[in-house]
Amino acid sequence: MALRPARCYHRMNKKAYTRVSIHKPRKSYVKGVPSIRIHQFEVGKKGRYPLKFHLVSKNDVQVRSNSLESARIAAVRFLTKKLGAENFFFKVLVYPHHVLRENPMATGAGADRFSEGMRRSFGKPIGQAARIRKNQNVMMVNAPENSENVVKEALERSSSKLPGTYRIVSG
Repeated sequence: MALRPARCYHRMNKKAYTRVSIHKPRKSYVKGVPSIRIHQFEVGKKGRYPLKFHLVSKNDVQVRSNSLESARIAAVRFLTKKLGAENFFFKVLVYPHHVLRENPMATGAGADRFSEGMRRSFGKPIGQAARIRKNQNVMMVNAPENSENVVKEALERSSSKLPGTYRIVSG
């Protein structure tokens, strides 16, 4: 089954659903949560860089892990192309803890006899999302001097992959 659009999940209208246990499964823990899609949280070479930029959220929003991964890829690809692989440090600062649930509705011929509708509609885990608050840093880039425009363009490209609105802050 294909993913639903991000607009189905970007609002924070319920409390976080985060109880995921790897070691001690209990009755209150979520079972069968798909793994997160982010492969690397830190990219580039750590070190002392004079420039530091952050991507900051302008509002409360939930961001799915696959959106975070596509934003990371867009930024890192642009930074690598313009600055080289060893001349910056990029980090995703949020972690997708919130478990997303979906109650799959049956469609097609005979669905009314087979589907239970909203009865027992708690839903099954389908993915994970990061809950981002207003003015929270989402991503960080450290870069050498004279690369402000490149870093701002990379963060602008990554923000277009994320739901909500963002601003770029230096320092």
